[in-house]
Amino acid sequence: MGENGGGFEDPPAEVLAAAAGAFGLLASSVRLHLMWALSQGESDVTHLADRVGGALPAVSQHLAKLKLAGLVLARREGRRQVYYIDDPDVVTLVRVMVGQLTARSHQAAAPIRLLHRTSG
Repeated sequence: MGENGGGFEDPPAEVLAAAAGAFGLLASSVRLHLMWALSQGESDVTHLADRVGGALPAVSQHLAKLKLAGLVLARREGRRQVYYIDDPDVVTLVRVMVGQLTARSHQAAAPIRLLHRTSG
């Protein structure tokens, strides 16, 4: 780990890999929508499926991936599984990113530009 010239040390490779994995999970619009919904408060899978317009089994699978990555947590309430985000930094990250892109989409001068993968 060396300094990058700005006085900050570069994170270890395993930290960068974990962060890339978490960002990769958020690259799915459905999972990002789930994170957006959960950034506003806890919810069960049925309400989340209704909110994001997804089939219950598919939403359950997305939530399982987010839970496995540690981005969301779940607790049992009777027969329901309630999902939530316990990390305020994750909530902030999701809200800032989606909020900024929403604001840009409302400005005619700065439309959202989709990034396309290029082969190279």
